[in-house]
Amino acid sequence: MGDGIFARELRAWFGQNLVLRGVDLTIAPNAVTAIIGPSGCGKSTFIRCLNRMHETVPGARVSGEVRLNNEDLYAPGVDPVAVRRRIGMVFQKANPFPTMSVFDNVAAGLRLAGVRSRARLQEDVERALRQAALWDEVKDDLDRSGVSLSGGQQQRLCIARALAVEPQVLLMDEPCSALDPIATSKIEDLIHELKKELTIAIVTHNMQQAARVSEWTGFFLLGELVEFGVTKELFTTPREKKTEDYITGRFG
Repeated sequence: MGDGIFARELRAWFGQNLVLRGVDLTIAPNAVTAIIGPSGCGKSTFIRCLNRMHETVPGARVSGEVRLNNEDLYAPGVDPVAVRRRIGMVFQKANPFPTMSVFDNVAAGLRLAGVRSRARLQEDVERALRQAALWDEVKDDLDRSGVSLSGGQQQRLCIARALAVEPQVLLMDEPCSALDPIATSKIEDLIHELKKELTIAIVTHNMQQAARVSEWTGFFLLGELVEFGVTKELFTTPREKKTEDYITGRFG
């Protein structure tokens, strides 16, 4: 089962530039939370703070609290690499490791985590590819290069790579923005399946996508969480004028 994530008073900086301004947000377990808002409003920074990727940028820092299953992920002594195994990430542009086969792409995180048994690797790679709805398409071609797959397949390969280490949470940063409608639809179907096992947060520019895939939606603007609520309610009867202006296309 997935676990909920709680962010409290979350602030993030790039150098002197404050880009998240004290965000409080709970991402519910075994559900999909969509993060929407115009470009540059802090959506991607927010999810990168959840799995401690923000701090990998030189000069970047974070304050506040992020808890997974009530464990403070920023507490002294917490290993950020272990955090990133528990909270996987899929990016806007599919990024398979170019020199690796399909099999080795999925096995990469397992090997980093110390799995050496060939039988265990094969079992876990197959499980992850099945979870990512890719197994039937690649099972006879596991030795071919990951970058030889189509764009939609590459993105599902990256999802399989994240799933292989059995994370509790999956963060997705505009995972469909570079994909055609058929590939997008496959990823959306996959999200519906994965939330049975995982907690999911998805950053999306596509309001229709947010409405289709998520139970909860947060609207960000200028580094602040303007409104958060049940997706259907936020899209039909937003409480905040700024939210209404954004979803009706007055800006953004």
